[in-house]
Amino acid sequence: MIRILAVGKKHDDWVLSGLERYEKRLKAPYNVEWVLLPHSSREGVEAREEESGRILKQIKPNDFVVLLDETGKQLTSPALSNLCEARFVLAEQLVFVIGGAYGVDNLLQQRANLVWSLSDLVFPHQLVRLILIEQLYRAQQIARGNGYHHE
Repeated sequence: MIRILAVGKKHDDWVLSGLERYEKRLKAPYNVEWVLLPHSSREGVEAREEESGRILKQIKPNDFVVLLDETGKQLTSPALSNLCEARFVLAEQLVFVIGGAYGVDNLLQQRANLVWSLSDLVFPHQLVRLILIEQLYRAQQIARGNGYHHE
């Protein structure tokens, strides 16, 4: 199972229907568990530190953490599939992190095993959730060798 830690409110309805569409198609070990953590009532650096602290409390020492951040490395879909498959072979817990509006602090950045950028563009957090779940489904399909992904 893949854990997704996300700062923010519950899934908006338009996002929820998309998430459910892909989650129904995900099979172990690609099935997901969402952990939604509340926004900080603070702003700026204080919000970033508080939210990052909440996220870090959810991460175990042996977890393989992929932080989604616009400053990260971009991956192809096959590379994401390879990354997931390698973690599953090692029986590591794969954890994806979507930080809050102010990003995450240096401690969380340093804890991440990989900082991943979906794009040079910045997306709203609700949309990032939907993009992530679709990419996990695509990674699963690439690993299974079926025709969902075309190159």
